[in-house]
Amino acid sequence: MRETRVSAAGLREAIDRSGYYPDLVADAVDSALGNEPVTAYVVHHEATFDPAMEVRRHVTVLVLSPTRLLVCHTDEHPPAEGMPASHASTTTEAVRLSRIQSVAVTRVVPDPAAYAPGVPPTEVTLTIGWGAISHVDLEPATCGDENCEADHGYTGAITADDLSLRVSEAADGPEAVTHVLTFAKALSEATAKAAAT
Repeated sequence: MRETRVSAAGLREAIDRSGYYPDLVADAVDSALGNEPVTAYVVHHEATFDPAMEVRRHVTVLVLSPTRLLVCHTDEHPPAEGMPASHASTTTEAVRLSRIQSVAVTRVVPDPAAYAPGVPPTEVTLTIGWGAISHVDLEPATCGDENCEADHGYTGAITADDLSLRVSEAADGPEAVTHVLTFAKALSEATAKAAAT
């Protein structure tokens, strides 16, 4: 249920096909998009299991317009204190293309020695960073001497990680992998143009 056809009508059809509260999701996307045209999009519906072994569904919709990246994420929640029925929360974020700092695509290719150009990978992870969320990876620093017992402090890296979307041929189908790659290419091209202006 992943699409990247370029039209607002195609986007609505993809949201409807996902089957996950389509009116709620479409309303949130439409509100964030306004009157801007759709350049590319991905609709990614995923089910996860929580520690109580209950199924939780969520959908992420990425929409590229001429000036912005729209990220819409809708989560399903079980009944809770003060909320006797299950409920959903929808968050939308509009990011100016000029703010996007990185578009990273990780491709998984089986048997790389036999890889043929043009054959899509079996798994893709699209990671987009615009500086809202970062994570820090720290590890003890060393001097290279295996016998040294001195405290050299820590070393690490700060990585922008605002959004990460993973699709695989096994879980989502080969067309989903192709669609995310198409979206990633369109987003990369749009951010390069935005950076040049």
